[in-house]
Amino acid sequence: MKQSFRHFIFLFFCVTLLGSCVFAQQTNLCVGAYYSEEEGARKLNQVLKSIHTLKEWQAHADSVRRQIRIGMQMERFPAKTPLNPKYRNKKILDGYSVEAVVFESLPGFYVTGNLYRPLGNFRNKSLAVIASPHGHWNKPEDYGRFRNETQQRCAAFAKMGAIVFSYDMVGYGESQQLDHHGEKVVTFQTWNTIRIIDFLLSFPEADPDRVAVTGESGGGTQTFLATALDDRIKVSVPVVMVSAHFFGGCTCESGMPIHRTGNKVFSNVEIACLAAPRPMLLVSDGDDWTKNNPAVEFPFAKYIYKLYGKESLVENAHFPNEVHDYGKNKRMAVYEFLAKHLGLKIANIKDSNGNVSEDFVTIVERKDLEYFNPEELNGLIKGERVYNVLLKSQR
Repeated sequence: MKQSFRHFIFLFFCVTLLGSCVFAQQTNLCVGAYYSEEEGARKLNQVLKSIHTLKEWQAHADSVRRQIRIGMQMERFPAKTPLNPKYRNKKILDGYSVEAVVFESLPGFYVTGNLYRPLGNFRNKSLAVIASPHGHWNKPEDYGRFRNETQQRCAAFAKMGAIVFSYDMVGYGESQQLDHHGEKVVTFQTWNTIRIIDFLLSFPEADPDRVAVTGESGGGTQTFLATALDDRIKVSVPVVMVSAHFFGGCTCESGMPIHRTGNKVFSNVEIACLAAPRPMLLVSDGDDWTKNNPAVEFPFAKYIYKLYGKESLVENAHFPNEVHDYGKNKRMAVYEFLAKHLGLKIANIKDSNGNVSEDFVTIVERKDLEYFNPEELNGLIKGERVYNVLLKSQR
């Protein structure tokens, strides 16, 4: 695990360094470790001291939200066109099913992922829905929605009583119509998550009052950006990402000016807190940019929630001796939080001793989780044609 994490950090450092060089002349971008830890904490404290009332926070939140939309060039959302979902390779497993699904977030531009659904006594009942984005990984054969830890959490959510969609980052897995480090990737990924909520809520048993998003690292960024812009999301769980000094080192996070306008800079903490007063769990560890959550980021979040009289709805699960992942202990904390706020049945994933267990999960091979065959994938529109579809949809 430590060795894998070092590989991850090295990759992230390279991406951050490259991003800093490429965007050096664009001073409206905040890339990677934009502040030192001390400066990030000081800047966040200045924001906290400037906000005394709920009305002042709401005005500030409006400014943050406005800059996100301006920065990602989504002042006008694209038209919501038919999703046209397609399904393949359904597998019936222990308390849940999983199948490959693709649908169009824009005409001809596909979201690629896996749909997990509960089986058994949930039939004909109202169900929670969960969108599950993933973070960056340095091994093409072992990343994203195909990883064991991703399958484990999605299977557990489903067996607890949720409809879950686990999906590729743009440029990862089967999402090969755009390069991951290309222009406007943050826009496409945010729009994909919004359309994923549309997809999940299209099921007649889906409960629009029980909608959550949770992902790790770059998936944590997707979590809080989508939550900031889509109030249908009722619960937010960004994992190992929310930081006062680190703004995301990839173009899919900080390659567009969503954090800054002129001399005004908005941190990811402020963006994450746009979830308030909806329940939010910040998951952090001691070996990355979230290591200061208990002392810096979480107290700020508690202050904002207290302005709403909802301080109990924000929590921090901190693991000082763990690394940058969505590991087992982190998943256990998330299961408890989502069970509490989405009304999920955590008893369904407990063993005979009453302990939460993932032993029931079947790890499915990647080939059985993919939808497209190579010929189908090669036949999709790519690059500039995809950008043109976006522009046309925003007119």
